[in-house]
Amino acid sequence: MDERREQLIAVALELFSRRPPEEVSIDDIAAAAGASRPLVYHYFPGKQALYEESLRRAGRELAGRFEEPADGPLSERLYRVMGRYLDFVQSHGPGFAALLRGGSVAASAGTSAVIDEVRRAAHDQILSHLAVPSPSPGLRLTVRAWIANAEITSLEWLGERSVPLEELQLHLVQEFVAALTLTAAREPALAAELAGFFAAERPDGPTGRLVRELAALFADPGIAGAVAALVVKPVH
Repeated sequence: MDERREQLIAVALELFSRRPPEEVSIDDIAAAAGASRPLVYHYFPGKQALYEESLRRAGRELAGRFEEPADGPLSERLYRVMGRYLDFVQSHGPGFAALLRGGSVAASAGTSAVIDEVRRAAHDQILSHLAVPSPSPGLRLTVRAWIANAEITSLEWLGERSVPLEELQLHLVQEFVAALTLTAAREPALAAELAGFFAAERPDGPTGRLVRELAALFADPGIAGAVAALVVKPVH
């Protein structure tokens, strides 16, 4: 692989990470790389091609951050994954945010394909951690919906920074556990798998903390009474 081309891609990715793609020019990339404008065009037909190649590199890196050894409680594995994911979002802010929001003038079929590939990789990695023999359509939908929620939530956080990163990291994992539990309530086969999932969790992990928070919530007298009325099966 040509080292000069690699340098141009690395420099472009750095610039696109710090500024929206429409604010980065070929001249900016050339100057940052210590190269001439003709040299950039020697390797790439234009900024769009360089932008898409930069995103492919970023996409591969982001997809790789979902890889995690299948050891230990599931929620703790996901907690580590989300830490790496949020670190990536934070360090590649403006350019990646513009792409995910679809608001960039540089968005194209090529850039959309990059994001779709990252989503597929995340979906497949999470299903592999669940280790469910035959994931149902409902479970697959739950995973995809959670990935979409993680994107939206992290991008909103990027603009506001209203909560500490570690708090957001924990909340996203706990939201997945809650969504998984709700799906299992509707699917007996998944409910059987869920018993093993909870048995492997630890009290100080994300799931243990969530269970304690929910237990305290439902122990509140006002809420407990209202919930008790809901679980009584109506007589017709």
